[in-house]
Amino acid sequence: MNKGTWHALGAYVSWGFFPIYFKWLSDIPALQLIGHRIVWSCLMLCGILLLTRQWTAFRAQSRNPRVLAIYLAAAILIGINWLVFVWAINADRVIEISLGYFISPIVNVLMGVLFLRERLRVWQWLAIGLAAAGVLYLSYTYSALPWIAIALALSFGIYGLVKKFAPLGSLKGMSLETAILFLPALVYLLYCDETGQDGFLYGGVAADMLLVGSGLLTAIPLLLFASASQRIPLWQLGILQYIAPMLQFLLGTLIYKEPFTHAQLGGFALIWTALIIFAVENFLIGRVQAAATEA
Repeated sequence: MNKGTWHALGAYVSWGFFPIYFKWLSDIPALQLIGHRIVWSCLMLCGILLLTRQWTAFRAQSRNPRVLAIYLAAAILIGINWLVFVWAINADRVIEISLGYFISPIVNVLMGVLFLRERLRVWQWLAIGLAAAGVLYLSYTYSALPWIAIALALSFGIYGLVKKFAPLGSLKGMSLETAILFLPALVYLLYCDETGQDGFLYGGVAADMLLVGSGLLTAIPLLLFASASQRIPLWQLGILQYIAPMLQFLLGTLIYKEPFTHAQLGGFALIWTALIIFAVENFLIGRVQAAATEA
């Protein structure tokens, strides 16, 4: 395997094991965790910009009103995604998190159809139909919509759509998104500290280190992913992305012993079948296109 594949594996495995990290901080409310994640990741990403001598260019590019508007929308969406993700972990809903990221690639395809006028191939329509049937079946078994999964998939899908129009690279883009959220997050954390609600500096050295480390937790997989996307084809990246939700699913069922019924298995089976069709079709089309390019 080349360096790009290893970097992609590193990014997706890291994202897959995120629930373990935030479970260690389950005593801290989700909104505070997100506040710390935003503050520390912003500081670390800006530090990387300084070290790589990209800070001056970043400042100049981020002053453009159009750029700011795009990244404001992206920041709100990724903030919602992070908040739902962490809340669901604390609420012992890791399996439903995995469902959200299983259906996320198919939501991305739908966004392309609805807003970018992209055309789907027959097998892609079949995959979308099966995934929709799986979600409807799970809604029936839950006696309610699996709102965590849908919120995660939609927020990340719309985020991906917004990023289609984003002019900055991954590092600068995430730096600007966290910078936009930095001041509200900092004000909220200062308020929590003033009212005696903040766990930072009061929950022990281990908890403080984990809160600060949430910045690294955000930055490192992002940088690995950015490196991988430049080194390997998109079809390969698309197939590897299922590593993260599969690890989350295994954590929820095997480690955290969350309930998983036969009825739920039926819904997940439909979605997994859709993803297999989707991944194989992407793989074959990617190989054909790569061969045509080489020829």
